Amino acid sequence: MSNTVYVTDIAAATDDKEVTDFFSFCGKISNISIEADGEDKKKAAVTFEKDTAMKTALLLNNTQLGSSKISVTGSANLDEHTDATPADRQGDEITQEEKPRSRILAEYLAHGYVVGDAALEHAIELDKKHNVSQRFFATLQGLDSKYKATDRARATDETYGISTRGRGLLFGLNSYFEKAVGTPTGKKIAKFYEEGSKQAQDIHAEARRLADLKKDQAGGSAYRAAGLDKVFGAQKSTAATDSAGVPVGNAPLKEQPGVAPADAAPSDAPAAESKP
Repeated sequence: MSNTVYVTDIAAATDDKEVTDFFSFCGKISNISIEADGEDKKKAAVTFEKDTAMKTALLLNNTQLGSSKISVTGSANLDEHTDATPADRQGDEITQEEKPRSRILAEYLAHGYVVGDAALEHAIELDKKHNVSQRFFATLQGLDSKYKATDRARATDETYGISTRGRGLLFGLNSYFEKAVGTPTGKKIAKFYEEGSKQAQDIHAEARRLADLKKDQAGGSAYRAAGLDKVFGAQKSTAATDSAGVPVGNAPLKEQPGVAPADAAPSDAPAAESKP
C-alpha cells in the first residue's frame, strides 16, 4: 500500500505497543502488523491514513527504538509534498500530519527517543522547502484569534504557572499556546514556528521545552487544573523531593515505600508539631 512503511531490525524484546506508540507520533495509523523476524528481531508494516505521516516515518530510518536502531523503508519520495489542508481536519483539532516535521521530531526527543542530526536537518530542509512552518503558524494564529487562546493561557499562566490545555498537551488546540504568545517564553515559541527552525540545535531547544512541560505532570495541582492527566493518564514519574527526600507539590501519586501518601500535606505546608 502507498502509505505503508516497512520496519526491520526491531529488537525482539521491544513491546508491540511501544512500536505502535513510536510511529503514532507521525500521524494516525490505519493498520500495523508486527511479527517475528528470526530469533532476536521483529519486523513491522505500518500503514498510515495519510501519506504525510508515512513520509515523516521515513525520516526515522536508523533511529533508536528500544535496544536497536531500526530500518524504515518505503516507496515514497520525500521531496514530493502533499499537505494536510484545513479541509482534512475534524473541526478545529490540529493533527500530527499538519505539524512541521521538525516539531514532530522535537516531540520524539522530548519523550526520550534519540534522533540523529541527519534526520533533524532533513526535516528542517523539507519544512523550509515546502513552507510548512509558516503555514502552520498562520493556522495557529487563525485559531488563536477565533478562540482567544493566548488570553486564556496568559491568565492561567499567572495563576498556576502553567497554561490551559483546551484539548490536551502537544496534540490539541491550545497546546501551541503554552505560556501564551504574549509572554517572553511564548514569543520564542511563536518565533520558532513563524521563522522556521534554522538548525538542528533549534529542534533540540524545542525538545527541551516540551520535555520541561511534560515534567510538569508531577508538579502539583497545576497539572490537574490544566487537564494533563486526561492526556497522559496517571503520572508515571515520582514527585520531586527536597533535600530531606520529602515529595514537593501536591500531585496525587501511588503510595510507595518511603514516599508520602497521596493525601499528605505539601512540603511547603507548616510541619505539624511533634507531641511529647
